[in-house]
Amino acid sequence: MDQEMTIGRRQLGGLLALGALALATASKAAEGRTVAPTGDIHDFDYQVGTWDAVQRKLKKRWTANPEWEEFPSRSTYVQYLGGAVSVDQTDFPTMGSAGLTVRVFDAAHRQWLIYWVTSKSPEMGTPVVGGYQGNRGIFYGNDVEDDGRPIKVRFIRTKSPPDKERWEQAFSLDNGQTWETNWTADFTRVKA
Repeated sequence: MDQEMTIGRRQLGGLLALGALALATASKAAEGRTVAPTGDIHDFDYQVGTWDAVQRKLKKRWTANPEWEEFPSRSTYVQYLGGAVSVDQTDFPTMGSAGLTVRVFDAAHRQWLIYWVTSKSPEMGTPVVGGYQGNRGIFYGNDVEDDGRPIKVRFIRTKSPPDKERWEQAFSLDNGQTWETNWTADFTRVKA
């Protein structure tokens, strides 16, 4: 029992350190705040638990004839600090990788900062920023395409209570005038 508690504390310590890192890099997200919607500290309460998903990702972006790859995932969502930090680990068993999402609620701006890090890359990049209006969340950010071009990033999350959700990621090369959706996930809650 004590060993389980120690492991739990270590995991919590690591997650809190990630949250601190996220807060420390929050200034990078300032531009996204001007267009992103506001939200509430309870925006991610719905996701707590375990979810299976069908992921669809473009094999290559910015092509006239897009091809999609489809693969499964399993995500487990937890919250810390009264819901101000929301974390999920997503495992992609057929891809041999995993990812960790850290969401930190900025109460002063009433917006979420969402960071992503993968088992294949140790960098926690610039966040997307936003919140939910009802069951639809929209989050915006700035990033750089693999070839170095600046891009805008948009996440859309749509809750379908009681046990479904959809996530979409889109990139824009023209400052948000047009968007290419390049990754989607359709989630179903795993019954306890």
